[in-house]
Amino acid sequence: MILIKNIRWLTGTHQQGKGPVAGEDMKKLPLLEHAWLLSDGDRIAAFGRMDVMPEIPAGTEVLDASGRIVMPAFCDSHTHLVYAGSREKEYRDKVMGLSYEEIARRGGGILNSARLLHNTSEEELYEQSLVRVEEIMRQGTGAVEIKSGYGLNTEDELKMLRVIRRLKETTPLTIRATFLGAHAFPAEYKKDRDAYVDLVISEMIPRVAGEELADFIDVFCDRGFFTPRQTDRILMAGLKYGLKPKIHANELDFSGGVQVGVKYGALSVDHLEFVGEEEIALLRGSETIPTVLPGASFFLGLNDAPARRMIDAGLPVALASDFNPGSSPTGNMQLMMSLGMIRLRMLPEEVINAATINGACAMGVEEELGSITVGKKANLIITRPVPGYEFLPYAYGSDKVERVILNGVEIR
Repeated sequence: MILIKNIRWLTGTHQQGKGPVAGEDMKKLPLLEHAWLLSDGDRIAAFGRMDVMPEIPAGTEVLDASGRIVMPAFCDSHTHLVYAGSREKEYRDKVMGLSYEEIARRGGGILNSARLLHNTSEEELYEQSLVRVEEIMRQGTGAVEIKSGYGLNTEDELKMLRVIRRLKETTPLTIRATFLGAHAFPAEYKKDRDAYVDLVISEMIPRVAGEELADFIDVFCDRGFFTPRQTDRILMAGLKYGLKPKIHANELDFSGGVQVGVKYGALSVDHLEFVGEEEIALLRGSETIPTVLPGASFFLGLNDAPARRMIDAGLPVALASDFNPGSSPTGNMQLMMSLGMIRLRMLPEEVINAATINGACAMGVEEELGSITVGKKANLIITRPVPGYEFLPYAYGSDKVERVILNGVEIR
């Protein structure tokens, strides 16, 4: 057992804890002042105010959180953190004026990562990815969704997904795996893109499902990538094998990706730099979670997702890092909360809800994670001494995390 006592603010104390939190409710951050929390094994056993703390069993480890916030660990629902090497030279091209699409046409971008991954062994890919996993855990992430998509052929896609499975087995993170074979078109399919879609459907999806390597299926439905018709075919095939859809949509233009995602009951539609009234109305009538990735739009100099407009329209917005080598080379969710405030005009309460309970909903783990709720996993952040929860997104660039507890055990 672990007892955390003298907590200045215990935040995210949702009694039911299932979410998502939408619209005006995102401005509300349930909390207790001067609180305590008890974990037993890997679960939250109880919590309350210090003036009504019960007698604690002998042998319980006691942590003093005076002046500190205790909150749920972050749930990062969109990453590509399994990759080989890095692409900093391409960012130089970006600074020199080349667009994301121009870099891709020159063989850079996703195709460059695919070449690097093809020439990297599964063991080395695991070791590189483990370093990133350990980094995001220290920064407060307790649950993460990881996509494939840098293989672009059957064997390399399977290699990525096996690495994701190994990370799930060897780290305390809660991990969900997403098959993203439809991330880009390999060069050899440049003149016959539908043939690559056929390969994804007829060969990749059955192999992925046969080895039970993925929870979700994703498609990059956007200008210059997969069309709504191709996305429709791929999602339909994935559903037949039990793979729940998620969608990359509307990062570069109005793509129709939101419409296809809602049609197939996607768990989330992500990016959303281009969103209009039609997309908002469709999302409002669905259970699909709109997920914004401010790190990518910031790093690439793209339009910012209209998170303020979506929240004001009553939607439940989630916030994720998009950790990847080309458009968001960081998984720091503290920074994502800051960008949510600075660039997307979200309030402190909104970014915290978006990075915890709504992030959990966007990766299907809200029954276990994302809030301070009795019976949920004890995935917790203990901050450094701070003046209030508003300080967390305000002090951008500073590491406010002092301790991280995952599954009831402190990460050292």
